[in-house]
Amino acid sequence: MNISIFDVTGPVMIGPSSSHTAGAAKLGRIARLIAEKPFKKVSFGLHGSFADTYKGHGTDIALVAGALGMYEYDERLSQAFEIAKKEGIEYEFYKTELDDMHENSVKITFTFDDGTQCNVWGSSIGGGQIKIVRINEFDTEFNATAPTLIVNQYDKKGVISNISKVLFDCNINIAVMKLSRTARGKNACTVIETDGKIPENVVNTLRGIENIISVQAINV
Repeated sequence: MNISIFDVTGPVMIGPSSSHTAGAAKLGRIARLIAEKPFKKVSFGLHGSFADTYKGHGTDIALVAGALGMYEYDERLSQAFEIAKKEGIEYEFYKTELDDMHENSVKITFTFDDGTQCNVWGSSIGGGQIKIVRINEFDTEFNATAPTLIVNQYDKKGVISNISKVLFDCNINIAVMKLSRTARGKNACTVIETDGKIPENVVNTLRGIENIISVQAINV
């Protein structure tokens, strides 16, 4: 069996629960990286056990802390509400049903200054580990334990080949690749987990490829 030491001892964290606190903080933090732009409001749609026990376990505080960029072991985590207020960030929580998702799941919605939004669905799956299952209209399924590229593109022939060539030329090995699209020939999203850190120059090169809409690198 492949068992990580973190499966036995749990993560380094502030708070009472690896699933409801550490995992929640990581979900908020990774979602913030995905949203990328400065935001004025963040909403959390809580599902299952998250919805039932979020106040008692501090899930609400952890989610806000993560959305503010704090790690799960940050000593300021308990002050997240006060820090958000000082930074002028609005936040809200509501209960919702997220079909077929893990019981510790949340839909995080960032609202930007121009009124546009970014939606990220994720789950805390135990031991402080998470899974990002959806970004806006695209299914994703990655756990943010390896450097990850998120590429939004037009669904055109040759785009994936061009992305792969850039990574090959930069000596970056692809560990996992997943493509999701709204419809044939429309918009698509490629999520690539790699074996090594993704430098900024690689991101800039990818952004220059024809039919690429946006590129983000999450170096965890």
